[in-house]
Amino acid sequence: MNLATEQIGEVLLVMPEGQINSANAAGIEADLVAQIEKGARKVALDLSRLDYISSAGLRVVLVLAKRLKQSAGALVLCSIQPQVREVFDISGFLAILTVTDTREQALQKLG
Repeated sequence: MNLATEQIGEVLLVMPEGQINSANAAGIEADLVAQIEKGARKVALDLSRLDYISSAGLRVVLVLAKRLKQSAGALVLCSIQPQVREVFDISGFLAILTVTDTREQALQKLG
């Protein structure tokens, strides 16, 4: 699992690559929470390179969204691959999270 980040203006763009599963979820969560503690308030999660997400991975996304909300921030997911989108859909997460089709739309929403 590779977790690339890029600062674009006020937005922290996070691009996980590969899989988020029970083996690596805790480490990813720690990395993302550390970013919020450093001051990140607007986060775009670009899932274009994410092939698989488990329930542990869904929990990471939920923790991230909750932490950002608590600190008056926002989370937008974008570019979700079909097989990953299905997991978000089945779990009901698409109804409670902000999701856009493209990175540009996510940045615009957070801008």
